[in-house]
Parts: sequence; structure tokens; C-alpha cells
Amino acid sequence: MLNAREIIDIYISFFEKRGHKRIENSPIVPQNDPTTLFTSSGMQPLVPYFLGELHPMGKRLVNVQNCFRAQDVDEVGDNRHITFFRMLGNWSLGDYFKSEQIPWFFEFLTKGLGLPTNKLYVSVFKGFDDIPKDEESAKIWKNLFENAGINSQNRIFYYGPKQNWWSRSGIPKDMPIGEPGGPDSEVFFDLGIEHDKKYGERCHINCDCEKFLEIGNSVFMEYKKIRNNDFEKLSQKNVDFGGGLERLLAAIENKSDIFQTSLFSPIIKAIENETGKKYEDHKKEMRIMTDHFIASTFITASNITPSNKEQGYILRRLIRRGFDNFYQIGGKEITSIIESIIGQYKETDPDLDQKFENIKNTILEEEQSYLTTREKAKILIEKKYKIGDELKGVSTISSDDAFLLYSTHGLSPTQIKSLGYEFNEQEFAKKMEEHQKLSRAGAQKKFKGGLIDNSEMSIKYHTATHLLHAALRKILGSHVEQKGSNITVERLRFDFSHSEKLTDEEIRQIEDLINEKINENLPVTFEIVDKEEALKSGALGFFTEKYADKVKVYIINGFSKEICGGPHVDFTGKLKRFTIIKQENIGHGQRRIYAKLEN
Repeated sequence: MLNAREIIDIYISFFEKRGHKRIENSPIVPQNDPTTLFTSSGMQPLVPYFLGELHPMGKRLVNVQNCFRAQDVDEVGDNRHITFFRMLGNWSLGDYFKSEQIPWFFEFLTKGLGLPTNKLYVSVFKGFDDIPKDEESAKIWKNLFENAGINSQNRIFYYGPKQNWWSRSGIPKDMPIGEPGGPDSEVFFDLGIEHDKKYGERCHINCDCEKFLEIGNSVFMEYKKIRNNDFEKLSQKNVDFGGGLERLLAAIENKSDIFQTSLFSPIIKAIENETGKKYEDHKKEMRIMTDHFIASTFITASNITPSNKEQGYILRRLIRRGFDNFYQIGGKEITSIIESIIGQYKETDPDLDQKFENIKNTILEEEQSYLTTREKAKILIEKKYKIGDELKGVSTISSDDAFLLYSTHGLSPTQIKSLGYEFNEQEFAKKMEEHQKLSRAGAQKKFKGGLIDNSEMSIKYHTATHLLHAALRKILGSHVEQKGSNITVERLRFDFSHSEKLTDEEIRQIEDLINEKINENLPVTFEIVDKEEALKSGALGFFTEKYADKVKVYIINGFSKEICGGPHVDFTGKLKRFTIIKQENIGHGQRRIYAKLEN
């Protein structure tokens, strides 16, 4: 029976034989996409190429991408939801479309992986407003089933945009202007579970009874939102396929519970050994622990540490929720479980083994921080409810105090209850809802733009980053190397190696040089060359991501030459004027610059 590594190898080989080039797994923490905290799908780094930008590896691409979806945290605990997963992906950037993609995926499932055809079911798009019903995909699936000797009746289901439309932002009404998306066709595997009629008299592939497991989704990305619910056709038709490795493994092993597959079961066994408890008696707790500590391992390996902001906050939440469930079933020492996780993943992600000590220490340090936080919270409550010099045994606290523990100390309602406190949950929920509204509003403002959306200002800022990098090296010296950047529609942020604070004169010189190049209206061009050739020619490439064999090099005539995916403006004059607004010391011999362009 195939294991996870073998599924990856078969998939990559299958599509390489059909003209696809393998691209690198992008970092799980995106380098230059302020619209999101984590890479949540294989297509996420490819958005510019769906919109027409040329990819250096061509029009047919394939890879396996490490993904994390924070929105699934609260779903973990059932038989299929996980926050960290590996996504198998293949893409056509204006090349092939439905008539190639659907038969290829069917062949991969039935011949490549050996899945029984009679266990496969599919869904297609039933149409929405001016976007038509996907009769073409349905006809292709019908022919495939019937040619395999399977009656296609009751095997092809039609759904609306809630189930069978895909974009990074979800359903059409939630998509921002300029966002690409399209109808999709999903494939489901029948796990053989008896239908539970509490979910309805009749079962269907999107039924909540968990009889069917989605194992792959072909998105036919041919639309772009232009206003309200209006869409226009993209300049090219694209295919964006994603299939969860963990779910495909469950289908191959015919497991109705993905945590009982060969990938997860050794980790579950390590938890059983450490806690002395059986999985059958504590499924939810062990599923949460397994998922959260796997996700924490990969996020920590990406050089994120627990904190109260952004990725660090998500990591802290994962680790603490994992420990809540660990303590609940009698766990004491987590090291053997971390060792088991790395043992299961090191074949596909060898850097985990090299970073084991850092991963382990980060998780253990956060455990100590969490225990200290819990103790401080308990002391705070006990002091507040003290009568005279005697501490009153507190079992019920006010919703205000419960919310204080949440907002100030970061304790969730479950964690507060684990300390032995009860409160008025309805009042707490109201306060939580108001707090979340404010948080969402702040997040929407923070993540409202970025290079990934291909907006005009984002493209300008991306080009300005190249000018800034070149100017810093010319004014400060060739020791300057780019260490990171973050672009929104309002400003750019640029991190670079330099140990001293920039003087006012240096800032003025940098600004003057950049604005000189803007005023010269230099052409911005690109070439696609071999990686080694690009580096030998003097092209800069200091980002930490791995480069493919072929790279795109952007050239600002006589001034800048960098390896970069793009896109950029075609002439520097479109940037108008560049101003540095702030500099910061970020430690480790690095500085950070914030800058703006004139609108």
C-alpha cells in the first residue's frame, strides 16, 4: 500500500510526463504577501500568473505545497479537519483546460493510485447570476464513468457557489475587485460509512454525515471580479488543481478517520504511550493535539516564535490549545511526541530534523510561559475575591473578569474553565463578539492590499523596492542585502543588513538617487534565464526562498538587476516620487525602512 512519500512521487511524475515543470514549495510564511499570514493553498503565490504574468518555468506547473489554514482551528477534532496539510497541485496558465484536466485527474486516481472507480463521486457548478452551469465538466465526467463501466446516474451532483466556486476569498460576493476565481469540480471518495439520518433523509456528497471525503478540486479559473457581483473573463483560461495529501492517503488506506492513517497513527501511538490513555476513549483531545503540534512544528521551523501578534499569536494559540488537551488526558512530557512528529515528516521535510532542538525548545518555553500565565491569572482572581486576609474558594467569576483573563492574559473560555472558574457565558459571548468585530475591522484594514492582488499601487511599490535595494547598496555599500519586504497599497517596508542607523544625509542621498532614476523614466524589462546564469551575471537574489532552475530577472536599465517573479511597471516614471518616512533597528545587524510613493 502506498505511503505519503510514494503518493507525492507518483503525482509529480504523472504530471511531469505530461509536460509540467516542478516548482519549489513556497515558504509557509509568505515573504511578500501582506494580505495573509500563512500560505494556505498552492495557488496563492501564483496569482499574478493567472492574471497574465509570465512564469519562468512555463505554462504547465506542478508541486507539493505545505499549507496552513488558521480558519480551520476550531474545526479540528473531527475525523477529517486539520490546519496543516500538504497540497498536491498542478496548474495550467492559459494552456490546457477542462478536457485535459478532468481525464488526467481521473487517470491519476484510478490508475496512478489504484482507487476503485465505483467509490468516486463528483460535483460541478450549477451556475450563478450571469455565470453559466458547467455542462462541459459534467459531460466529461459522464463519459469517463460510463467508459469505465460505471453508471453515471446519481454520481454527478450540481451545487452553487457556496460549494463549487473557488477564490482565495471564498464565494463571489466576498471577493475583492480584481480577484480571480472560477467554478470548480470536486471529487469525493465514498468511505463506506452508513448514512446518519439526523443529517437528512437522503445522503449526498456534501452531506455532514461524513460518508464522503473530498479528495481533489479542479478550479477552472477564468473570471475576474470587476465590481459588485459583476465578472469579466480573464485574458487566459487557467486550471488550478489542489488535492490534500492526507485525504488521498485516507482514501488509499480506506480509513474513515484520517488520524488512523499511516501518517498520523505513529503520532497518536506516541500520545497514547505518554498519557497512558487510549485513542478510542479520547479521540477529540488526541486529534487536536496531533494537528496543533504538527502545525506548531512547521510554523516554528519557519522562524516564527510565539507572541501576541500575527503569526506568533496563531502559533501561541496552537501550542496552548495543544497543551490544554494534553494536560486534560494526563500528559506530562511532550518531547517524545515532537520526536514522533519529526520522524513522520523528515523524509519529505528534512530541515525539520536539523531544527529539532530549536522546535522542541520553542514549544517547551511556551509551555512554561503558559503555565506562568495561568498561575498569574489565578492569583489575580483569588486576590480580587479575597475576604479579609483569607482567600475565598472561588468557583464563579463575573463575565467581566472572564473577559479580562481573555483579553489581557490570552486565556480562552476553555482555558479559564480549566482553572476551575465558571461565569455567565452569554454575557461573555457578547463581549467576545464586540471584540472580534474590532479585530476583524483592524485585520481588514491591515490586510486590504498587497502584491498578490496585482493592484496598480502594489505593482508600483514592488518596483520601488528594487530601486531602494539598488540605492542602498550604492550609498551604503555592497554589504547591504535584502532580508525581507512587505508591500501594501499604502507603503513599502524593506529589511536589510546594515548595523548602523542611517544619517539624515544618507537618507537624503538615497531618496535623491531613487527619484533621479524615477525622473529618468528608465525602462523596466525582464528575461527568463537559468538560475546559475542569472547569478553569474550579477543579478541579486538574497531572498531565503529556493529558486527554480529557470528564473525571471527584472532589469531597471543600468541601475538594478534582481531575480523576482514580478509584476512591475514598465517605466520608472510611473512611480512619480519616493519618500522614506521611517527607519527602525530590528536587531541582528539589520535595519528596516518604511517608504511611500506619491499617488
